[in-house]
Amino acid sequence: MILRLIRDLAEYERAPNDVVATETGLREVLFGDERSAHVVIAREGNEPVGFAVYFFNFSTWLGRPGLYLEDLFIRPDKRGHGYGRALLEHLARIAHTRGCGRMEWAVLDWNEPAIEFYKKLGATPMEEWTVFRLTRQNIAKLAAATE
Repeated sequence: MILRLIRDLAEYERAPNDVVATETGLREVLFGDERSAHVVIAREGNEPVGFAVYFFNFSTWLGRPGLYLEDLFIRPDKRGHGYGRALLEHLARIAHTRGCGRMEWAVLDWNEPAIEFYKKLGATPMEEWTVFRLTRQNIAKLAAATE
């Protein structure tokens, strides 16, 4: 179910061939003994209509944990029914309970409906920041570098 929603998200984000996640891998990182992320599923009856994947990070400047929203996705035919807002409200309650200093996430710059939705909730874009990424291959290369 979660992998299907992830594939639906990848298709929406114009990258359907980029998903390499597996059910086994997701089970381990989302439900295993050493979870690295958490998932919340939005349902309409018994049918999953969306999800949010999040994890906790840390702000040295605030000296507080933060909640990072890795992905939020609602199936296109179910948008506008309050599921996205309900997931974000749920995450805000978790962040508040955990004493988080902030909630953050990234959004593709072409995704204007999501950007407007987030702004209506009171979120502000961090336009002065640039996201950097090391892929698994480059992580291995850096990890093997000599000092």
